[in-house]
Amino acid sequence: MRVGIYYDLRNRADLGRPWPAFYREALGQIAWAEGLGIDSVWLSEHHLFEDGYLPQPLTFAAAVAARTERVRIGTAILTAPFRRPAQLAEEAAIVDTLSDGRLVLGLGAGYVNWEFDLFGVDIRRRYDLTDDMVRELRRLLGPEGPVTPPSVNRPVPLWLGYQGPKGAVRAGRLGVGLLTLSHEQLPLYLQGLEEGGHDPSTARMAGLVNLIVADDPEEAFERVLPGIAHQLNTYRKGAADGTGRVPSEITVEKLRENHRKRSNVLSPVEVLTPDDAIAHLRAVTDGLPAEEVYCWTGFGNLPDDIVERHVELLSTVVRPALA
Repeated sequence: MRVGIYYDLRNRADLGRPWPAFYREALGQIAWAEGLGIDSVWLSEHHLFEDGYLPQPLTFAAAVAARTERVRIGTAILTAPFRRPAQLAEEAAIVDTLSDGRLVLGLGAGYVNWEFDLFGVDIRRRYDLTDDMVRELRRLLGPEGPVTPPSVNRPVPLWLGYQGPKGAVRAGRLGVGLLTLSHEQLPLYLQGLEEGGHDPSTARMAGLVNLIVADDPEEAFERVLPGIAHQLNTYRKGAADGTGRVPSEITVEKLRENHRKRSNVLSPVEVLTPDDAIAHLRAVTDGLPAEEVYCWTGFGNLPDDIVERHVELLSTVVRPALA
């Protein structure tokens, strides 16, 4: 089991961090985490978010490749419908070359209407476009693919971040890894593998676990509440775009009450001790063909000391126990 850290590179304006310094600090943190033993770094994608959510994961991945030597560098996810296959294949090949074969390409279909408007893409075609991208990347980056320079891995490892039941079947039919740790999706994913003529034993899953590791979880949870609320509200705003709905605001007080009742209605981030985090991750992945888990480091500028301790404990205590 590999353990990774996950970046969206949100930089809330109210915290006043200059962008160049913010990006430099993130790269420095990644290099530091590699030295501590973390297995991977994963990068997310969104567009036109007010907090500057990372819009181009492969651009930042190239910088990560130049600053590191060992960690796998993944995208979870890169929104496939916004790119042309040839351009994406060339960018992926360059990152894979810079990293000496450490790129893991996770693709997704997207869901935010304003992002599809930005790129002039019909949101109704998002799944078909993403499936087609997988097929074309296999050709372009395969052993006989025309892309130069050639990627170190031919092809680069491909995953799909399809979360629903239909998506699990589609990922299986294409014979790629599935970026979810949902037990409910596993039978459908295996069904898809069989339908696509793939050996079910090749099933591989990985995914996000909403988890912060801390020495004092109650104290840390109280301090990360504003970041959690910010993340949830921005995602809810994106999901509601174009639907006519106005999502209710998730406040710190609502999250605190949700936590007090031990309710999962708002899907809050778990803040746990190292031992509890190890037990939680084992429970989440039990019975799954799970190769990797990754955890957020930011989602809206968490306090630096909490993030640093989280990354340190994840790398030096949680990871060795799961490995």
